[in-house]
Amino acid sequence: MADPVKGPASYFPSIEKKYGRPIAEWKDLIRASPLTKHMELVSWLKSEHGLGHGHANALVAHTLAEAA
Repeated sequence: MADPVKGPASYFPSIEKKYGRPIAEWKDLIRASPLTKHMELVSWLKSEHGLGHGHANALVAHTLAEAA
């Protein structure tokens, strides 16, 4: 049996279901943004795209960790 997904990625199924976009699309938006700081990106996702704080935070954390 596969290990359960942990960390920010554990939010991905509910993000896709609630907001109707695949995770890859959200990550592309984050990477294309001129913003670079974690909380700036979280605030932007919340204000411009209507994401909740936890979902925005999970997407930003996962995307920035990939870039590091």
